[in-house]
Amino acid sequence: MSGEAAANGRAAHDDDIVRIYDELTDGRRRHLRVSELVYAAAEHSPGLLPSRAAVDAERQLLQKDKVGLEISQGAFVARVLAERATGLHLLHAMSLPTALAIERHGEFVKTGSVDLGPVRVERDGPLGKVTIQNLAVLNAEDDASVAALETAVDLVLLDDRIEVGVLRGAVATHPKYAGRRILGSGINLTSLYQGKISLVEFMIERELGALTKMYRGHGVVPEEERDASGSAGEKPWIAALETFAIGGACQWLLVMDHVIAEKGSSFNLPANKEGIIPGCAALRLPRLVGERLARQAVLFDRTFLVDEPEGRLVVDEVVDAHAADAMGAAIERAAGTLTNIGMTALRGNRRTLRAVQEPLDRFRVYMSVYAREQALCLYSPGLVANLERNWAAASRRPSQAHPG
Repeated sequence: MSGEAAANGRAAHDDDIVRIYDELTDGRRRHLRVSELVYAAAEHSPGLLPSRAAVDAERQLLQKDKVGLEISQGAFVARVLAERATGLHLLHAMSLPTALAIERHGEFVKTGSVDLGPVRVERDGPLGKVTIQNLAVLNAEDDASVAALETAVDLVLLDDRIEVGVLRGAVATHPKYAGRRILGSGINLTSLYQGKISLVEFMIERELGALTKMYRGHGVVPEEERDASGSAGEKPWIAALETFAIGGACQWLLVMDHVIAEKGSSFNLPANKEGIIPGCAALRLPRLVGERLARQAVLFDRTFLVDEPEGRLVVDEVVDAHAADAMGAAIERAAGTLTNIGMTALRGNRRTLRAVQEPLDRFRVYMSVYAREQALCLYSPGLVANLERNWAAASRRPSQAHPG
């Protein structure tokens, strides 16, 4: 069955979307993450969506050998998000701290550091430093690293002593980049080819989880509907772009309040070589670089050099890569400037900027379209052909993520 047919075959259930959602969430008094929602819906209405066991079994197959069970999940999530009431409730649910973050919060408060495997988070005075350390694969992303990043972001937002979040890559161990830092090399293409990248936990929850929390904080609601108490769980973020930020790492830059890059670094969105949609880049990149440059980035794999004018449309500051701790000093200066504003004014300014640039309803509608279209892309023959042609994915070892 083709991707389009699989998605359309579920359309008869869409009329019941609000009823099903309300029953699963106890009249929207209960908050379910997207992954919890789709599998609860599978149990609630047999035949509507695949069970967790069925999806887990299919995940053992190469991507090209799957029948596309997740396509119906994408269509279902798209319909939930398309309805304003259910969509906003789901966005709010996804912006709450994860169970793991709540579990590790006490440890973080006590020790000031938590190692989550692919990601480490530590408190350094007023800074919450989130370090990407998926070193064996040049900080490429997979399901586990996405979950770890969201937990790290949660811990930064939950800690009252932290005022500014910082996102940075760890010192690389790969021989080609030994001693240098890399922000990230995008999705793990080998894992994608081998069928280990999920639609829900990676493609959808990544956007509604970690990235939304960096951009909007915890407990999101439309800015115009926020009551006087507001949400205190919002903090500014700084990113350190060193060596390169490919794909998903480039998308991180688009939600930052300040981006500092080392001279000679670059960023790009190689979605045309992968056959997938690059997250929310289509929503956010055009307002930074303009429509034409954004199309060149998404459709023609344009690389932006931070030393060139086009790169400076995304990057705020460039530092000398060879100067001792130039990046660390720049981060400290930028954080000081942000905190000098005062947290009340800082949050207020972030909210007013979002109200104009990316209202929550606009994001909700975008993610509704994204959920459906990304599901179709994930099971398109073009994806496998792209990976085999551009990445020789069939011959890669699991530890190989991206050519870098």
